[in-house]
Amino acid sequence: MAKKTNSLAHTKWMCKYHIVFTPKYRRKAIYNQYRNDLGEILRKLCRYRGVEIIEGHLMVDHVHMLVMIPPKESVSSFMGYLKWKSALMMFDRHANLKYQYGNRHFWQKDIM
Repeated sequence: MAKKTNSLAHTKWMCKYHIVFTPKYRRKAIYNQYRNDLGEILRKLCRYRGVEIIEGHLMVDHVHMLVMIPPKESVSSFMGYLKWKSALMMFDRHANLKYQYGNRHFWQKDIM
């Protein structure tokens, strides 16, 4: 479980965000081996950026994550990085996805 607050030099913070994102065309693409690999990739990328995953669920057609993002990083830049890098890593591991999604776009663009 996450700590109550974190601290930097002059601040205490607790920035939790519930994030939902979907594969392109909301295809039911997150299953079996794809699901295992995607979970591993998302955990690795979050750990690399210093983001703590409090809770996460991989559904067949979308991903739910409750994350704690440090205030030094904006939510939009983190999500851009997460979606971009996870798509590249998924296409590297599963070459057959390139033909379904084309142009290495695995995730749907944000609409909000």
